[in-house]
Amino acid sequence: MKLRTVVFLIAVIIIIDQALKIWIKTSHPTGEVVRVLGFDWFRLHFIENPGMAWGWKFGNETGKMILTLFRLAAVIFGTWYLGRIVKQQYSRGFIICAGLIYAGALGNLIDSMFYGMIFDKGLHYDAAINDYIPYAGIAQFSANGYSSFLHGSVVDMLYFPMIKSSFPSWLPFIGGDEFEFFSPIFNVADASISIGVITLLLFQKRFFKKHHPVAPVSTVETNTEISDKVQVL
Repeated sequence: MKLRTVVFLIAVIIIIDQALKIWIKTSHPTGEVVRVLGFDWFRLHFIENPGMAWGWKFGNETGKMILTLFRLAAVIFGTWYLGRIVKQQYSRGFIICAGLIYAGALGNLIDSMFYGMIFDKGLHYDAAINDYIPYAGIAQFSANGYSSFLHGSVVDMLYFPMIKSSFPSWLPFIGGDEFEFFSPIFNVADASISIGVITLLLFQKRFFKKHHPVAPVSTVETNTEISDKVQVL
């Protein structure tokens, strides 16, 4: 598999991810946006989160900084690693999965690094209350950002509430409580990471077989005369 193919795949995912994030952030306030094709189970629901994928948090601003730097280190390592596995001709499936994970990490890293600097509104941390504060209205591009470098919040919008019900009353502790499947709100970058990781787990035995080029068979030329009279001992 050629490196330019991997770069093209990553570029497509980043463009789709960032285009959807920027569109929804500069066109809608936080909250439900639309039910796609009228389906109740497929919605665009705009939220922001300061932490990990799928809306998980990682402590306060110090944790946020550590997480962003970890993402940055992962992307730097991933750049080197992708080049290495392409050069060494690993299986196409393994390279594609690595590219999906890399693209997802880079997509969310862009939010964390730059969104706090280029948008006037966003979910931001308030040291006085030791928590993150949401905002009202619609964000716009601005030279005066809502936060600083490495402190942007990640934009999420894909929501698939396929099942809404409640646990049977006879279950201990959770009987009667409501539950929802699938409740996380995520983005294209999160989906890219998840698809890459799940596919690797399912097909790891096949993917981790590195391709070994067949070495050419060399022949030895001699000046020995070949005839019916020559005997082989």
